[in-house]
Amino acid sequence: MELHPKILEKDGKKEFVILPYEEFERIETELNDYEDLRDLREAKQAEQDAETRSLADVRSEMGI
Repeated sequence: MELHPKILEKDGKKEFVILPYEEFERIETELNDYEDLRDLREAKQAEQDAETRSLADVRSEMGI
């Protein structure tokens, strides 16, 4: 991803960054996707040792 930032300084130090809106949206989407992936991995890890049942067993229990 190529970015085109404009850096604003205050008292000679970098203080703010301005990005074209499309670039901001791409970054926001990437961050949201990353957070979703991290949450999914955490959930999978938490359920790693959880009891499971096959679809056939569930259907049998429900009489389907």
